[in-house]
Amino acid sequence: MFPFPIDNVIMIAVGLGLITIGIKKGYEPLLLLPIGFGCLLINIPYSVLFDPGQVLALLYTYGIETELFPILLFIGIGAMCDFGYLLERPWLMVFAAAGQIGIFITLNAALALGFPPLQACSIGIIGAMDGPTAVYVTSTYAPEILPAVVVCAYSYMSMVPIIMIPLVRVLTTKKERMVRMEYTPKAYSKAIKIIFPLVIVIITGIIAPMGLPLMGFLMFGNFLRESGVVGRLVKCSENEIANVTTLFLGITIGGTMAAERFLRVETLMIFGLGIVAFVCAVSIGILFGKAAYALSKGKVNPIVGACGISAFPMAGRTAHMIARREDPFNYTILMNATGANTAGQIASVIAGGVILTYAPQLLGLV
Repeated sequence: MFPFPIDNVIMIAVGLGLITIGIKKGYEPLLLLPIGFGCLLINIPYSVLFDPGQVLALLYTYGIETELFPILLFIGIGAMCDFGYLLERPWLMVFAAAGQIGIFITLNAALALGFPPLQACSIGIIGAMDGPTAVYVTSTYAPEILPAVVVCAYSYMSMVPIIMIPLVRVLTTKKERMVRMEYTPKAYSKAIKIIFPLVIVIITGIIAPMGLPLMGFLMFGNFLRESGVVGRLVKCSENEIANVTTLFLGITIGGTMAAERFLRVETLMIFGLGIVAFVCAVSIGILFGKAAYALSKGKVNPIVGACGISAFPMAGRTAHMIARREDPFNYTILMNATGANTAGQIASVIAGGVILTYAPQLLGLV
């Protein structure tokens, strides 16, 4: 008897594929390598790593089911974020709002395809382009599809340049891509950057209280950064906490990719809906950028509209790269794109909080 069932062979190939993409292409290697290796481990016949009491089962119980891993990651993300460019140009939040529309388009598409409401919410959140938010929402609402949603979200996040570049070229003209946006640094007190995360937590906590663990710890990390008095905690959040959590999260998610749970028709459907979510999020942002270009009489580069997503800092860097291919001296695009990108980080967490707070009522589940 052949010791490797064909389903296991397929999943081992998937794991090796994720590892290859992470190493050769450099796409999200911090996540794809642990996920791929975890997938490899769990699909070796007679693997016991996910049996009760075994290491991957324990990591899943205490890190995923308790939602500890995504929350710890948000502390690190918050510590890495500089909201300065956004504070200088708060109107960039318009693009961040546009970038979340893909969530709700995909949610309705999932419902139309017959997914149960809570699974549809979890699939829709892929459109936030925010891995930790996808983990948190899906582990809360539909843990049975967590492997597919998370692998889909992180895989597509790693391919932001591949998705974003052709969409920008199709939806914008060369003239639009060559726009040099004005950028003059605006002076504001340090107190504003310290107060900003506190205000965001209070406002969003009142609007969507179920999302408070996400926004609260994101802004806690940023508050530590901007306070300027806890450098050791900031470095720890950015490095040790973020790195260890990423390692454990990745290998645990990979460990959930057992062939019998992953190789289903619904998995392929989730991946298809995931690409719909990403394309809609980026495309709608670009269209909002074109509207801003028209309203400003050519002063806003539509590429910035594509950055209102949570894939930070990849979206901002990709926008900068696209613009400089058209005009090598277009340096100011980076500041504006980064501002929109950090706004997208906040907006994606707000969207996750809204879904956690209001989706059950709106879908008639309570």
